[in-house]
Amino acid sequence: MTATPAQTAPTTVPRAPVTPGRVLMYLLLVVAALFFLVPVYLLFATALKSPDAINLATSWHWPAALNWASFSEAWAKIGGNLGNSLFLAVTATILSAMLGSVNGYALSKWKFRGANTLFALMLFGMFIPYQAVLIPLFQFIKSLGLYGSIWGLILAHVVYGIPITTLIFRNFYADVPDALIEAATIDGAGFWSIYGKVIFPISIPGFVVVIIWQFTQVWNEFLFAATLTNTSSQPVTYALSQLSGGQAVSWNLPMAGAILAALPTLLVYILLGRYFVRGLLAGSVKG
Repeated sequence: MTATPAQTAPTTVPRAPVTPGRVLMYLLLVVAALFFLVPVYLLFATALKSPDAINLATSWHWPAALNWASFSEAWAKIGGNLGNSLFLAVTATILSAMLGSVNGYALSKWKFRGANTLFALMLFGMFIPYQAVLIPLFQFIKSLGLYGSIWGLILAHVVYGIPITTLIFRNFYADVPDALIEAATIDGAGFWSIYGKVIFPISIPGFVVVIIWQFTQVWNEFLFAATLTNTSSQPVTYALSQLSGGQAVSWNLPMAGAILAALPTLLVYILLGRYFVRGLLAGSVKG
């Protein structure tokens, strides 16, 4: 059978016309990007200077000679804390994501009496500031014998992360057809069997959103880190505050430390960022 020209012609996507409004939009985007990149430039410029080359008059100048020693010195001071933060963020993110996924599945597909009230009370936890619960949280973790350990900090972040992860997954699972759950139930599958074989495999977009959100929140948090841990278990956010302590500060050191501390979250965004918007939109439109 001979293909017709209409069948063999390649499909082309028409280009958007170049209009003054479109050019202005791109110019504004470039200006906004430069505005947000200026602090990044200052961060690197200061980190690569020697201490005697840092002064207010030449703070915007790129260093004449690159000084990489500040990175090795910063690593020597906060390397262990980076390991603590990595263990903390990965563990707390995985636990809160799994709990939020199960909660979202139960609240969206297994309706029971009081489900909406329970969900509202759970969301209320999102609006309670850290400062308001710090003292009772400290007492609770101390009563469990976890004060000063990394596990106490993990517990705090998991509990505080459950409301937002539950909200994200509940909205995501709301778009899963109920017929899919009903068919699995007719086949004899129970709650956990349906979750493991039906719900979990299609939850990747939701997990991407939760991982990016929760990992960033846990990694950057400071208040719990400063009050619920001791020297051996303190994460990198607290260690960075110690690099800039004192009256005479070598600013290249905290700047280099800040760059090292930002690399893990940057890596997460590079690897998962393209799925982030897709995951946010999943479940937002009912079809």
